[in-house]
Amino acid sequence: MPKNIITGYPRIGEKRELKFALEDFWSQKISFEKLESIAKNLRKKHWKYQKYEGLDLISINDFSFYDTVLDTSVMLGAVPQRFQEEDKKDQYFAMARGSKNAVAMEMTKWFNTNYHYIVPELCAQDSYKLDASKILTEYAEAKELGLPIKINLLGPISYVALSKRTDGEDTFEFFNKITAVYNELLEVLSKLDDTVYIQIEEPVLSTDDNLKVLSLIKPTYDKFCSISQNLKIIVSTYFEHSNEATKILVNTPIYGLGLDFVAGRENLDTLEDIATSSKKLIAGVVDGRNIWINDFEASLTLLKEISSIVPKDNIIISSSCSLLHVPYSLEHEVKMESEIKSWLSYANEKIIEVNILSKLFFDVDVSHKDVIFIQESLQKNKEANDARKISNKIHDKKVQNRVKNNSKFERTDSFESRIKLQKEILNYPDLATTTIGSFPQTPEVRKSRSEFKKGLLSKTTYEKVMKEYIDNSIKIQEDIGLDILVHGEPERNDMVEYFGEQLDGYGFSQNGWVQSYGSRCVKPPFIYGDISRPKPMTVEWISYAQSKTKKILKGMLTGPVTILNWSFVRDDIPRNEVSEQIAYAINDEIADLQDAGIQIIQVDEAAFKEGYPLRKVNKESYEKWAVDSFKLAVSSADSRTQIHTHMCYSNFNDIIKTINDMDADVITIETARSGNRLLKVFADVGYEKEVGPGVYDIHSPRIPSVSEIKTQINSLLEVLPKQQLWINPDCGLKTRKYDEVVQSLKNMVEAVNLVRNQ
Repeated sequence: MPKNIITGYPRIGEKRELKFALEDFWSQKISFEKLESIAKNLRKKHWKYQKYEGLDLISINDFSFYDTVLDTSVMLGAVPQRFQEEDKKDQYFAMARGSKNAVAMEMTKWFNTNYHYIVPELCAQDSYKLDASKILTEYAEAKELGLPIKINLLGPISYVALSKRTDGEDTFEFFNKITAVYNELLEVLSKLDDTVYIQIEEPVLSTDDNLKVLSLIKPTYDKFCSISQNLKIIVSTYFEHSNEATKILVNTPIYGLGLDFVAGRENLDTLEDIATSSKKLIAGVVDGRNIWINDFEASLTLLKEISSIVPKDNIIISSSCSLLHVPYSLEHEVKMESEIKSWLSYANEKIIEVNILSKLFFDVDVSHKDVIFIQESLQKNKEANDARKISNKIHDKKVQNRVKNNSKFERTDSFESRIKLQKEILNYPDLATTTIGSFPQTPEVRKSRSEFKKGLLSKTTYEKVMKEYIDNSIKIQEDIGLDILVHGEPERNDMVEYFGEQLDGYGFSQNGWVQSYGSRCVKPPFIYGDISRPKPMTVEWISYAQSKTKKILKGMLTGPVTILNWSFVRDDIPRNEVSEQIAYAINDEIADLQDAGIQIIQVDEAAFKEGYPLRKVNKESYEKWAVDSFKLAVSSADSRTQIHTHMCYSNFNDIIKTINDMDADVITIETARSGNRLLKVFADVGYEKEVGPGVYDIHSPRIPSVSEIKTQINSLLEVLPKQQLWINPDCGLKTRKYDEVVQSLKNMVEAVNLVRNQ
């Protein structure tokens, strides 16, 4: 029996090798065969590292060219009709990114993380057929290396629950057709070896009690386990507790249950059920979502509590979830301050933590050399955790007192009075055109910014490059005829990291890259101490841009909740307290922008929705402090200053009242991939504030036609009146190329003019 495993491992490459290979393939610089070769070498490297560091089973099929949910759709043959004519090599990426012939599939956040998945589409006219080639290829590769293998699969209940129908509402009508393909797959996999470990991930079981979902558990897993005695099926959940599902799963013939004891401590309530069933418990005690070192003493205490109920021989130590959500290794963080670095643990370090915990917990016989290493690791771990608690880098009395003594938490005037005044002063037309903020980041801009940060470029030269970029961005927007302009954000590497770099209490990595979707990687900063703003962060650049145009220019800020949710957050105080500290910093920035004459300020809350707890019982508390943080951040704006916010890839049905409570004057949202489904929610509740639905998808490398955008605008007008609508792309343009951006925006403005004149 294995003593330790991890749920899954990152796939983008320690130095983003897969990212760059994907982008080279998309730009036709390398062949698909070359891309496959790079991927194969990455898998081999990842597997060998995990084995070397002592994992008893090595995950396969957690690797993906784009997204594991998309991989599952391909495995099931769930390919929408519009992609059926695509060449097989192009079909996969067309589904994710779109093509000249077909709009990409919808993309949304993976539960409450910043990872995005491609939403499966189910339709009655589709048939499903197994394609196990990816899994079989990876299994053969791992077998050739002599590795002990665990096959990772997304479970059918979660797959169907996360899908959408294109011809109705209930995706579970297709459940039997989907599970028939899973049955066939498990039959194939059972023949691979005498014992085949299969980890079936069912994260939807960690969400609120759903009678339909719960009713499917026992028949599904009874059937799966009956296929072959060779199969040892582990059902894994994460991000919360799954107590309702656990009570059912223990009455099926599965081999084991993977539970998250970091985010779901309530899983302790089902230990008696697990013990009675004699199931293996895969205990997720090493945090797979955050970068702080494990507290060995605390984890061993937790494991002792668990083993007082579940026999020790039935426990397998693991990460709480896939390590996909954290960076690869601290090895490359050579510039990080040693004290702060001692508090951190990335994916590779977490594997070592899992291994050390298993040796300590199971009291495994090891060599004298290993005994010394384990003892030293335990002592070093204790010292680092103790030092962090009292470090003067963490605690700032000035910040704590300001939070404690503040009395103003929101704007005092009503939206109705504000918007009337704003329309008179700003004088923008109905269907006002704008963009979300960022413009394409040219190689010259990236190179200049990088060299300036490294001290290889003078401040004068750096500012010259940035200002030339801003000048060009302003001219492009004026030539296109946009109503409200942006400065393009050339000075910003990332919408959170840029602000974090200018806030006290934030830390940064050199190589802390995490996959967001496809080849898109982010390098989240981390919050280790109390947050404050030493000086203005954006005023100089925004003021310069406004001086270059007579048109109104938006100031661009990231909101406190998004800064929080897209950072690795300290775990020694509640998240709401950290969010409030960030809100004060944004509050000060808005006051300074307003004093500098900036009349529209956009405070993006792109990650507002993804911070939601998975359980309803915790949602009200999150909504309260998240809304309060936003309102506190913008409370320094007077009635004349128009506050915009932006949210992307969210289902707003269940939070529309919360959005209204945020009291922003204008909200821009993503609707390009989802039609008017999201926008109708705003109409249904009588939302009165102004809305900018995205009229085209910027994540797809295609240029929408004038006719296409005009049709989209007319469909918007069927839902909301023109006086309430703004017209814009669905997200920032940073990742696109200039030829795509300019023509798309020209088409957008032309379409708006046609609609205004019709």
